[in-house]
Amino acid sequence: MDFQHILIHQENRVGYLTLNRPEVLNSFNEQMHREIAAILDLWAVSTEIKAIVISGSGKGFCAGQDLRARNKELISAADYDAGAALEKFYNPLVVKISNMAKPVVAAVNGVAAGAGANLALACDIVVAKQSATFIQSFCKVGLIPDAGGTWNLPHLVGLARAKGLTMFGDKLSAQKALSWGLIWEVYEDDAFDQSVIELAERLAEQPSSSISLIKKALNTASQNTLVEQLQLERELQRIAGQSDNYKEGVAAFIEKRKANFN
Repeated sequence: MDFQHILIHQENRVGYLTLNRPEVLNSFNEQMHREIAAILDLWAVSTEIKAIVISGSGKGFCAGQDLRARNKELISAADYDAGAALEKFYNPLVVKISNMAKPVVAAVNGVAAGAGANLALACDIVVAKQSATFIQSFCKVGLIPDAGGTWNLPHLVGLARAKGLTMFGDKLSAQKALSWGLIWEVYEDDAFDQSVIELAERLAEQPSSSISLIKKALNTASQNTLVEQLQLERELQRIAGQSDNYKEGVAAFIEKRKANFN
């Protein structure tokens, strides 16, 4: 597949996906959705990729849906279904990231607005430039948060802050997002690119089997009772304990050397 709206490269077992519509702050259109889905499907089964980084080109991470790409006559129709794009593109993308066995990093290099902000929050690890901002801009155009925003925000920052962020649509600085627990880390702008590479390569060095099982356990936890989650831990730990990575980790500990995980 020829990519028009994303850039990709691989290095040191990390796949880098850069949204590449800088003239519109990397906002989504249908073609970009298709390209993102295609490369994620490819990398999901690649033995050469152990971690994935999503970032944006230019000054923005992603400004959400490109409203200019939508047909004005269609939007004005009495039976216009704004949920159709969610069913076709956004919902499958969020589920794809959640279900992927490999860790996905959102490297928020600038403004992340609307579905762009929630794309970031759907990733496993979110880091941001000091100058980056997060905006739940949906209400300002008469919509509700989508791309998993109504699920992720309350779980990450609590209901009160989630309601404030979505009902006012104010900018949230990277530093405040960090203090609220919305993201993992903030890097100085001039150190951002190198810091992201170092973080991604650290993830790629981790045992892939453990990362996959950890992701499954944590993503399932909010749906389970304590007893159900304890049972899931038991089942997943049994799988982890039978892995080659567990054997390698124990051997490396005993031999006082760095583990070489697959």
